[in-house]
Amino acid sequence: MTSSSQAQPGQPPVPSAEAQALHRALFTLDSHIDIPWPDRGDAFEDTETRRVDLPKMQKGGMSAGCFVAYIAQAMVNAEGHAQAQAQCLAMLDVINTMQGTHNGVTARVCSTVAEITAAYEAGVLAVIPAVENGYAMGDNPAVLVQFRAKGARYVTLTHNGHNALADAAVHRPSLGDKPENHGGLSVLGREAVREMNRLGLLIDVSHASKKTMLQAVAASAVPVVASHSCVRTLCDHPRNLDDEQLDALKESGGVIQITAMPAFLKPKDENGARSAGVSAFVDHIDYVVRRIGAEHVGISSDFDGGGALADWQNATQGVNLTAELLRRGYDKSEIAAFWGGNFMRLLARAEAVAAEQTGTIG
Repeated sequence: MTSSSQAQPGQPPVPSAEAQALHRALFTLDSHIDIPWPDRGDAFEDTETRRVDLPKMQKGGMSAGCFVAYIAQAMVNAEGHAQAQAQCLAMLDVINTMQGTHNGVTARVCSTVAEITAAYEAGVLAVIPAVENGYAMGDNPAVLVQFRAKGARYVTLTHNGHNALADAAVHRPSLGDKPENHGGLSVLGREAVREMNRLGLLIDVSHASKKTMLQAVAASAVPVVASHSCVRTLCDHPRNLDDEQLDALKESGGVIQITAMPAFLKPKDENGARSAGVSAFVDHIDYVVRRIGAEHVGISSDFDGGGALADWQNATQGVNLTAELLRRGYDKSEIAAFWGGNFMRLLARAEAVAAEQTGTIG
């Protein structure tokens, strides 16, 4: 990584002036950030506990973030569905409070590409709601209308454990899961995909089983996104996408957002230890670019959901990733595509399909 001589021992190198200037000039979008729950009302505070809060985004030159209402998988029954739905709607309400001006930071909740672009042009942070785990929908696709009305732009089909929509990459025997419950998408899951297309919600295939992911690609009228996943060839983890899945993404126009989760980036070493930095992260970007092209890969952190790298610990340090991309020889247009352009293209496509189907985008 290009750096000055100012780095302190044990600290990442200081990015070059070129990298810092480029990072500040880019539209930078992190496609997957968890929020604390229960809510602590501290989004506008520079906290010690959150890897992403709005002051850290501003300090780190971040333009936009997808903040997710994450719902842990529980029993697939009426009681579990009701609890998941109520929590998800409450979490989306909290995400919708992350706007206004406080402590010298201004943010807007944005639910369309036009709103995100307008916020960026105004120098305002864009907060983009999303939902992680279709379990929050329960067995009622009409709930997706409520998610979209609260600004959500994608729904992750599963988390760890199968739900009523689909099989997950990681099954949960403790919840009664078989290795497969549906053989991919269920009939309900296919209905949910159609409804998400109608509403302008992206289908997120992170956490989905391979069969679920490939079936979602085939079923969706909009290219799918893997909002926080890595490359299985480089790290053999069931959460990662293999070459057949990457090829399916290319054919459909989809995008994989590489994520800052060490367990997805590098295998353990011979001593059973694992560590990863932005260099390992960009190895995965390199692989996707070589395999399917620069237009099919983006960036996510999974901050506050387990993501963190040695030299990308929080939202203030995204410039280290930009510096590594520059060092690898990527040009400004490619880095801009990785940092948000490719993901925004998918959002725009989802809006266009929704408009074709309903005359609106949500």
